[in-house]
Amino acid sequence: MPIETSASVSDILIGFIQFMIIIILAPLLTGIMRKIKAITQKRIGSSIFQTYFDILKLMKKNEVISQEVSWIFRFSPWIIFSSTLVVAFFIPIFVVYSPFGLGGDIILVIGLFGLSRFFLMLAGLDVSSAFGGIGVSREMMISSLIEPALFLALFTVAVTYGSTNVEIIMSHTAESSILISASLLFSLFGFFIIVMAETGKIPFDNPATHLELTMVHEAMVLEFSGKSLALIELSQSIKQLLLMSLLINFFIPWGLSTSFSISEMIVGLLVFLLKMVSLGILIAYIETKVAKWRLFRIPDLIFLSLASGLMGIIFLFI
Repeated sequence: MPIETSASVSDILIGFIQFMIIIILAPLLTGIMRKIKAITQKRIGSSIFQTYFDILKLMKKNEVISQEVSWIFRFSPWIIFSSTLVVAFFIPIFVVYSPFGLGGDIILVIGLFGLSRFFLMLAGLDVSSAFGGIGVSREMMISSLIEPALFLALFTVAVTYGSTNVEIIMSHTAESSILISASLLFSLFGFFIIVMAETGKIPFDNPATHLELTMVHEAMVLEFSGKSLALIELSQSIKQLLLMSLLINFFIPWGLSTSFSISEMIVGLLVFLLKMVSLGILIAYIETKVAKWRLFRIPDLIFLSLASGLMGIIFLFI
């Protein structure tokens, strides 16, 4: 069962600490993954703190905005950033408690991520550029395939633990003896592919390139600059950390704290950081060992995730 708490100052403080850790660590995780990719490619690479420097530099720069764009382009970065921050309030990372846990339904989380993607696509179309249209069309194709696979992967988890609430699921995973089963293994594999797709990793996308044939996410944000681009980059880093947090806390819950004991929370935080960095290294390593797939081959990989989710449901009810 989830931790029984009242809305005390200490409870709110713990929730706020988890929220701030998400915001602070998100750019660092991006920097670590980029550093690992550089090392595996026999390059020195930039510092793991370079993402912080890039965001701060963009915050200080003025924006260049076309006179032809509407309010959608101007407000989209703020909507994307706000919806991502709301999700960060719902998802516990090292303590099974969130001050907004009652509203943290996994369907709502997916919906908020979908809202940010929707406004990013609208902004890409609003500038009426060729690159924006290309990126939006590709993103619409990929996202329309990702969401069914995502629901299937999380449906198995929700049925296994009897809830779609993120906090309740994490509390059950932390206390349950059902850590390894065929249904959860298939769901883990399917959800891992979805995380790669949602965060724009190779073979789905390559955010480091500006080639017309390979751009997806970058094509939609080419027209952004200054503070707007900083908000989008920070939102992407936060989304990446949140999705990876769901993966490790749903399927690899070892070390997740279930009490407000200071020692247990410190251990939970350290274990969370270890798992997060390990997962980031694994994803970065996979990116360097596979090539960017052709656009029309990407559905094959997403269908593999879809099939894995279906197998998870089948094994769940066998």
